[in-house]
Amino acid sequence: MSDLSRINTNLQALQAYTYLQRTNSELGLRQLRLATGSRINRAEDDSAGYSIAAKLKAKIRGQEQALANIGDAKSLLTVAEGSLNSIMDILQTMKEKVVQAANDTLGSEERDAIENQLAQLTAEIGDILDATKFNGRALFATADVTLNFQVGDSTDAQDNFSVTIDAISNGTASAQGGLFAGLTSASVWNSGNWSLDTVAQATHALQAIETAIQDLATRLGRIGDYQKRLSFKMDNLATAKNNYEAARSRIADADFAYEQMQLAKLQILQQTGVAALAQANAAPQAILQLFG
Repeated sequence: MSDLSRINTNLQALQAYTYLQRTNSELGLRQLRLATGSRINRAEDDSAGYSIAAKLKAKIRGQEQALANIGDAKSLLTVAEGSLNSIMDILQTMKEKVVQAANDTLGSEERDAIENQLAQLTAEIGDILDATKFNGRALFATADVTLNFQVGDSTDAQDNFSVTIDAISNGTASAQGGLFAGLTSASVWNSGNWSLDTVAQATHALQAIETAIQDLATRLGRIGDYQKRLSFKMDNLATAKNNYEAARSRIADADFAYEQMQLAKLQILQQTGVAALAQANAAPQAILQLFG
């Protein structure tokens, strides 16, 4: 307690001023939290919380990019799938024509027309394979294409997903993934040209095309498996990201209800502090009555 008869040092005013400054500082902190929505705006607010929240934020941003990577990977596989589906349509048309050629009711002109159509369809398969690219990278080549996708935010093995797209071509070389590797007779196939002059030749071609359809169906199924796994990874990563967001939010984000409650209390303390300081400054004036 201060002695009111000693006016050179007004301890009551100094104490009131000190607590008023503390109230103003705390009031400014609460207003900043309400303005930014963040409980921790500087490391000094909560150094441990700031460090943890920063690490969580880095992890979340890594996961966001990993989700984008998975989306890009699925897009790449969708491009490959679309091309294979187009080739499947062509093979089914080719099968239809070969079945037609296996009937002895056709004459030489009709068979020539079918052979010309098959040659054009075979060439179109080659064009589709050559044109299938993603960001300039050919997806179908004479050698297997292995692609690695970063599907997580760490260097752990499970955060890297490897996809292999087998070699494929519109030729007969099995080593290069030739769709028509089943065409073992040169009298039926010669560098993209078809010969279906007899029922036997047409039957041989039919067997080869059926094998090609089965091979392509297997490839499509494998791509579908890759896409499904990526979908599961995307769902799991999205859930993990949401959980990390919740954890970061509990540490770093402001509780508006609590901050508003504290703000109301501090505003009252600010007003009472100003009043107390005014009274403390006025108190020494009572000494003037001693000089009356």
